[in-house]
Amino acid sequence: MTLEAKLSKHISNYLKETHQVDVESFEFQLTRKEFEGDLTLVVFPLLKYIKTNPVQLGEQIGEYLTKSSDVISKFNVVKGFLNLSLAESYFSDLIKNMREDQNFGFKEASPESDKVMVEYSSPNTNKPLHLGHVRNNLLGFSVAEIQKAAGKQVYKTQIINDRGIHICKSMVAWQKFGDGETPKTSGVKGDHLVGKYYVEFDKAYKVEIEELVQKGKIVEEAKKEAPIFVEAQNMLKKWEAGDTEVVELWKTMNQWVYDGFEITYANLGVDFDKNYYESETYLLGKDHINTGLESGVFFKKEDGSVWIDLSEEGLDEKIVLRSDGTAVYMTQDIGTAIQRISDYEIDEMIFTVGNEQDYHFKVLFLILKKLGFEWADHLFHLSYGMVDLPSGKMKSREGNVVDADDLIEEMISTAKSISQELGKLEGYDEEERNELYRMIGLGALKYYILKVDPKKRILFDPKESVDFQGNTGPFIQYTYARIQSILRKADQEVTTLDLSKYQFDVKEKALIKMLNQFPEIIQQAAEQYSPALVANYVYDLVKEFNSFYQNISILGADEPQQIEFRVELARLVGEVIQKSFKVLGIDVPQRM
Repeated sequence: MTLEAKLSKHISNYLKETHQVDVESFEFQLTRKEFEGDLTLVVFPLLKYIKTNPVQLGEQIGEYLTKSSDVISKFNVVKGFLNLSLAESYFSDLIKNMREDQNFGFKEASPESDKVMVEYSSPNTNKPLHLGHVRNNLLGFSVAEIQKAAGKQVYKTQIINDRGIHICKSMVAWQKFGDGETPKTSGVKGDHLVGKYYVEFDKAYKVEIEELVQKGKIVEEAKKEAPIFVEAQNMLKKWEAGDTEVVELWKTMNQWVYDGFEITYANLGVDFDKNYYESETYLLGKDHINTGLESGVFFKKEDGSVWIDLSEEGLDEKIVLRSDGTAVYMTQDIGTAIQRISDYEIDEMIFTVGNEQDYHFKVLFLILKKLGFEWADHLFHLSYGMVDLPSGKMKSREGNVVDADDLIEEMISTAKSISQELGKLEGYDEEERNELYRMIGLGALKYYILKVDPKKRILFDPKESVDFQGNTGPFIQYTYARIQSILRKADQEVTTLDLSKYQFDVKEKALIKMLNQFPEIIQQAAEQYSPALVANYVYDLVKEFNSFYQNISILGADEPQQIEFRVELARLVGEVIQKSFKVLGIDVPQRM
């Protein structure tokens, strides 16, 4: 039972006994720094039950709590706020519990725990991953790790868009301009090589459109009749018909891309339990569309296309099957969602997809609900905003998109130059330095992206993210390394720690209270699908620790017990930093 829950029980009993009113919920907040106390009860909401002076009521409740609860040592009332000071025993008990609980903050999943599937990344196989994919992967991976830390059984997945006209465009361009080039012969990473031919297709396509326009065609006609586009369409038809040669080329070029993706994923530190492929799922939804037609969920138009009317739900009509019987994205997504529930019997599904798809997911979830799937209530679209660079919004297909690999390289390079400038890594050998540059650079990237509420757009500045001061990954990593240095200097192994007579300093209490919030932060972050809650919590914790470190001597304290306790407190702070960064996918250095 939480402290707030225990105190609520006492206050509820008091109000029932003395005022004959039933009050079930109370508003608590941490006491503001300018006032004495640790926890504050907001008295004003109680005035709707008891018509009295808020200061008087606060005094009465304070008197009662100091007598009835062993965790409250004293109180003061400021206007309608009852500030409660916690007993020393409360803090020593908290430390005891944190030390005894190896998994402090995390819950172990059991066979009865909810099963959650988190989808993220879900790239096309015609180009490398870009800056937008970076936010998607970091967000999806972290949400999955937080769900796991909250005690859920978690499955990470992606749907790979490995078929369609965009894939055929790269294939046609490679056939025309590639001269048999492969990742091995060119030394180019597979996803970049295929992406190069996607750009080549676009260049050739534009030239052909221009030529047709000059011959008198209107632009829309020229787009449809450009020879290279017609070739791509024909190739798609051949692929759908199972043409051996086309399918073989498709498999080969897709494998180049997968090999490239694996390197990027490894560098980003993300992984998956199950891959779904559009080529295997795009026909799955058709049977369900036919079932829905029979039950009246869908209707057929004169041209034979199948639609759903969602005007009663404030949306519009949406096509689910083309007139020629071919699937649209919605068809496939219906089928894939049903397949996943069948494969894993999951209780909840989280789709990490950009906010440009908000409408699509509203429609998808409504359709699944109308088809009679009750689990549709447990599908969640984790929508997120665009990532911009200082130079402006990312562009696609022009060859100037910011590739994830280039960004990773730039982050490591930026970490290197700033670390050298500040003289942070003197005395390290080259291998150690390179590992630290990687850790700092990627930590900076991940933290900068994850500290922002997913719904908000991000302006990402690599240099700003590698700052060793302020709300950044490197600042937190540096504090963690400082704590490890303290532990090495102390060289103590504390088996028993008797704090029964210990007088806690106000700075020590502040740190203990912050540490105690960690389990609740993990649960809140899981419920709200928000790594930002963890990121900003750990930043606040680190600020509190640095204030403690600057104002209170740890290794030079007057009493041996103070040294022993403060070293142990620093160790616990380090553990919570490491656990917080673990769910954000960020490594922490032992030295820095």
